[in-house]
Amino acid sequence: MLHKTLIASLLGLALVGCGQQDPKAKVSAALTDGVLLPAYSSWQETDRQLAVNAEAFCAGNADLSTARQAFLGAQSAWAGLQPLLVGPLAEGNRAWQIQFWPDKKNLVQRQVEALLKNKPQLSADDLSNASVVVQGLTAYEYILFDPNLDLAQPEQKARYCPLLQAIGKHQQALAAQIVGEWQAKSGMAEQLKTFPNERYADANEAIAELLRVQVSALDGLKKKLGAPMGRQSKGIAQPYQAEAWRSAGSLANQGAALASAERLWHGSNRDGIQSLLGDDQADLAKRIDAAYQDTRQRLAALDSPLGELLADEAGRTALNELYDSLNRLHRLQESELAKALDVQIGFNAHDGD
Repeated sequence: MLHKTLIASLLGLALVGCGQQDPKAKVSAALTDGVLLPAYSSWQETDRQLAVNAEAFCAGNADLSTARQAFLGAQSAWAGLQPLLVGPLAEGNRAWQIQFWPDKKNLVQRQVEALLKNKPQLSADDLSNASVVVQGLTAYEYILFDPNLDLAQPEQKARYCPLLQAIGKHQQALAAQIVGEWQAKSGMAEQLKTFPNERYADANEAIAELLRVQVSALDGLKKKLGAPMGRQSKGIAQPYQAEAWRSAGSLANQGAALASAERLWHGSNRDGIQSLLGDDQADLAKRIDAAYQDTRQRLAALDSPLGELLADEAGRTALNELYDSLNRLHRLQESELAKALDVQIGFNAHDGD
């Protein structure tokens, strides 16, 4: 009887041990299901709508305003993926196929015009074989928003619609492929939830990559704000170096990316990266919360497009204050949060821009 009781006790302890999941594995799984997969699925849906609206606009079944709204939705969803670029979309040149920025030499306009001159009856294959410069949202934005184009004129609409439709289909197919790689057996979602695997030896590596990507994205937001402000050109404003300057979507993109980074921090149910900090690190958590709130509020207070703010002294002051706030948020995570979680940040994709 004693022998049976001992076996039962040991079995109970074993079961309890199995149920005690590593905190970082728990957070990685929670972020996958609560933040990452929903964001990627939303992006896929906006790209589907982009393709549908391109077809409708070019067939005369939707107006330019509707086509532009579909573009802005796709652009916002893409901006929201910036702090979540782990796995398939971060590999190869896939991200470049979605957005070409910075475009310091106006390559988008030049290459779109050259492509249509050489391929007036553009096909999907023609686009697939073309440069990434003309495959993504930046080229799509050029067609719909450039002040020198007027798609109300039938001849211009006929010239640009084949490329508009091809880009829509390309983005839809790319998004479907990426989401498929996330959801596949042994795909990206499973790799963030079951360890070890061919990508991550353990949950520490997964959390480290999620934090690195988030820190890199915050640094990228600084670059996207700082470039048009002239922080990289001796204080001379460069409004045409802004992301999405044609659609006046630069600040909206900042907001979408910032909100996504904050979701990674909090999680969908208070189960994000923040939950990995212990009671002795409560002060750091509060300071990061306050930094997010400050940046978010400063961004929301800007009631004019970036280009207009750059042309006004009060606007430039507000932008500089936003930049400084964003810099504080970035530095808190790059240094103190990384140290608290024992993560080496190292090189990121925005270094040296």
